[in-house]
Amino acid sequence: MSELPQIIQQIFNGLSLGAIYALIAIGYTMVYGIIGMINFAHGEIYMIGAYVGLVTLTAIGTQSGLPIPLVIAAMLVIAMAVTGVYGYTVERVAYRPVRGGPRLVALISAIGMSIFLQNWVALGQGARDQAVPSLIPGAITIDIGDFDITLPYSRILIIAVTVVLMVALTLFIKNSRMGRASRACSQDMKMASLLGIDTNRVISFTFILGAMLAAVGGVLIAITIGKLNPFIGFIAGIKAFTAAVLGGIGSIPGAMLGGVLLGLAETFAAAYISSQYKDIVAFGLLVLILLFRPTGLLGKPEVEKV
Repeated sequence: MSELPQIIQQIFNGLSLGAIYALIAIGYTMVYGIIGMINFAHGEIYMIGAYVGLVTLTAIGTQSGLPIPLVIAAMLVIAMAVTGVYGYTVERVAYRPVRGGPRLVALISAIGMSIFLQNWVALGQGARDQAVPSLIPGAITIDIGDFDITLPYSRILIIAVTVVLMVALTLFIKNSRMGRASRACSQDMKMASLLGIDTNRVISFTFILGAMLAAVGGVLIAITIGKLNPFIGFIAGIKAFTAAVLGGIGSIPGAMLGGVLLGLAETFAAAYISSQYKDIVAFGLLVLILLFRPTGLLGKPEVEKV
């Protein structure tokens, strides 16, 4: 019984971390689902979103007198708008020119774009850690016996915003015209083009939407952790890519599930084994999944069209 409160605490921590991974992983899985390529510059888009949020907060000022929810909303909206432009630019510069070539060329182009964006931000903002003011201090404390379960408001916000965005994205993909076009392109790009769908527009939209979701994750984690630097996108991007593969690359529900599972695995490993082993446990889980289910948990085997 004494272990139960600690388990509940770690589940909460894992869900909040997994929500961030899920927001980033959706960008990977949507791009792969449509054009069959991995956008390895996506982690840097997440990092840029965090920096845009910090710049917005600095411009507004923590003592501006505006309500905190309005300040956070402004940070999210501006970060999504700016990173949407970055996502569109990455697609036009690093992917569209090499889309018809070997996949290795696209991979090298994506890695080059990732390095460029890292150094672009490092030159503009400095390579050192930057502090982010705490906008949502405090937490809900639940006293259970000898252990207090602490639920920080900032992490509750992460989970709440992620759930809302996931529901909205699911409804959008299912019911909207662009969502139906995206699903058609993911099934058969050539046939979708023959039926009159502007595939270039759909691909650009996919990059933009993925970038906007990653920006939300960047802003939320920045105000939760309280610091950022130009290199946070690399590790987060690799973890989110792992989550996308874990859930089934190309599957949006799989990206959500993979993000949550990865967040829980890391959190429990750090709590009950050692924080130094959390990455080993996370990637070990990925290896096991790929050994016994190569397509991921919710992925479907590719059917070769003839």
